[in-house]
Amino acid sequence: MRREDLGDLLNLIAIVEEGNFTRAAAKLGVSQSALSHAIRRLEERLGVRLLSRTTRSIALTEAGARLIETVQPAFNEVAGRLSALTSMREKPAGTIRITTSEHAAQTILWPAVNRLVAEYPDINVELNVESGLSDIVSERFDAGVRLGEQLAKDMIAVRIGPRLRMAAVASPAYFSRHPVPKTPMDLAEHRCINLRLTSAGGLYAWEFDHEGRELRIRVDGQLVFNRIHLILNAALAGHGIAFLIEDHAEKAIADGSLVRVLDDWCGPFDGYHLYYPSRRQASAAFTLLVEALRYRT
Repeated sequence: MRREDLGDLLNLIAIVEEGNFTRAAAKLGVSQSALSHAIRRLEERLGVRLLSRTTRSIALTEAGARLIETVQPAFNEVAGRLSALTSMREKPAGTIRITTSEHAAQTILWPAVNRLVAEYPDINVELNVESGLSDIVSERFDAGVRLGEQLAKDMIAVRIGPRLRMAAVASPAYFSRHPVPKTPMDLAEHRCINLRLTSAGGLYAWEFDHEGRELRIRVDGQLVFNRIHLILNAALAGHGIAFLIEDHAEKAIADGSLVRVLDDWCGPFDGYHLYYPSRRQASAAFTLLVEALRYRT
């Protein structure tokens, strides 16, 4: 079917619904002559007459009636679906897919999502937890969560959390067998618990900052995990030094299960940001989620 066929079929439906060319032309915003020409053009392409015209009335031919019976329900369904889409602007709905780290999902995303889906039952949210970085465009995510320093320049970024700090920790039992490191370079003499970045495939290089001096240290050890809770469990079990965002280890540090070291080398850094393509057309549901996540000091 050609594009002009669709327009001419809509013209025919309007004539049938209004009962004459005058009212149909007014409804469509065209002249009667233009409407009459469109119907003749459709009849010529189909090779059949669709309307019987007299000076006082019009009526569908048998072919016209069969055509209307076929196409009018389909057009009505399309109109209904378009109306439903329009109503979604007033009633937020749809699915939002976000790629995120485990820590951001637990501490920032889930509390906001929990409130949002309770208030808006037609909004669906999918959180895809990864320890590495994803290409949100090619993998068809609506947005992603990254630390501020990892954001691409062609993305819109919304800050959704406070500044963070890392913590190097190990159990008292581990330090009973090994000396406490004084600088990040001392980690070469220790067993460290590594984090595997799933998408990139490599191991996370531990990042330190002291009085403007920045270091990235590659560490060694018996254990490698791609989930933070496993790294924490290994540290608690005395298998080495772990390097975690500090709130993962706060409780264990407070009760003495873990000992923090290299604290003066762990300065604050930019926290989590929600990012998405600048060309993205934001839905009402996505806008609501952004505002629910936006960090306000």
